Amino acid sequence: MSIEIMKNVRFSDSHEWFAAEGDVVTVGITDYAQSQLGDVVYVELPEEGAELTAGDEVAVIESVKAAGDISIPFDATVLAVNDALEGDPELVNRDPMGEGWFMRVRLAKEGDLETLLNAGAYADLVGG
Repeated sequence: MSIEIMKNVRFSDSHEWFAAEGDVVTVGITDYAQSQLGDVVYVELPEEGAELTAGDEVAVIESVKAAGDISIPFDATVLAVNDALEGDPELVNRDPMGEGWFMRVRLAKEGDLETLLNAGAYADLVGG
């Protein structure tokens, strides 16, 4: 199975990706995660303005195979959520690391992303 792993983002070992532009980070699930879940049928996202603490479960994703929670590995504030997922959760399957993003957050502390996996380490984790 061939999966997409973007080079200039960070990853969690629970298969979320984090793309930073300054202190604003876009969050989603990886191509590997969506391939394991199967057809996504529902996504529940946090409220804009929500204050997130490292380890919080911040979103719910359900597929025909399984349901799971998305956790955030750093403190942040939700700036925007991807409203398109409400009416079209399959976007996560079609473009997990693009149009299927979940939320944009502002980091509470600069440097928090440095503790996450880089592309090479994530590829090793998933055997990519």
